[in-house]
Amino acid sequence: MRFVLQVLKELIQNFHLVFSLASYDIKSKYRMHNLGIIWEIITPILKIMVFWFVFGIGIRQGAPINDIPYFVWLMAGLIPWLFINPAVIQGCNSVYAKVNLVSKMKFPTSVLPGVSIINHFRNFLIMLVVLLVILLANGFSPGIYLLQLPYYMLCALAFLFSFTLLGSTISIIFRDFQFILQNAMRLIFFITPIFWDQSHLPHFYQVLLKLNPFTYLIEGFRFTFLRQGWFYTDKLFGLYFWSTTLLILFIGSFIHLKFRSKFIDYL
Repeated sequence: MRFVLQVLKELIQNFHLVFSLASYDIKSKYRMHNLGIIWEIITPILKIMVFWFVFGIGIRQGAPINDIPYFVWLMAGLIPWLFINPAVIQGCNSVYAKVNLVSKMKFPTSVLPGVSIINHFRNFLIMLVVLLVILLANGFSPGIYLLQLPYYMLCALAFLFSFTLLGSTISIIFRDFQFILQNAMRLIFFITPIFWDQSHLPHFYQVLLKLNPFTYLIEGFRFTFLRQGWFYTDKLFGLYFWSTTLLILFIGSFIHLKFRSKFIDYL
């Protein structure tokens, strides 16, 4: 437990640094682009339109899901994924990408995954505003269910930090992990109910899907925006998610603190 407490202490003490590095990353990324940070909005919108055209128009032929227009239903799950997916991939590569910076500035490497997560979380907040506008335009108001939105944001941030802390350490030790992760995230995208509805599946397969922590996050955000249920409805699912998150955080903290003094050697 002391490993977890040390990592969390480092994160809290360097919280200002996390936001400073995140702001610098965004500014430097779009410094030479005319539209600048607007690309952070244009890119996910283009992806959403492609997925809607392929799955909503091409495959489903515009058929709604539980009387909810497919485009609205898709947006409620896809926008969280467009935050989660790049946060995982870039977060797991964050230590490797900035290890030379760490050697110069002398700050704990445990905060670097948080930089990538904050970068994408800012974009996520902007896209949530876009999502709310679309919901209201289609006659859907989350209403009181918005009260649980902070809870699912906390779930996403906690899981992403835990996973990327572990993944960023493994990426330093075993560089092939980054390629394995990218392919795994593509697979997870298709087996997570983002663009398809799991309610028609047999109960056994629905239980199997719940072993995937990303299902808890995607379904949670969708339940919130489409008023389909409260976070405490399935207590066992929630307990499993948090147990998995804390286990990953414990393992990630232990391995990170054990190997971080040797990161330069692995490079």
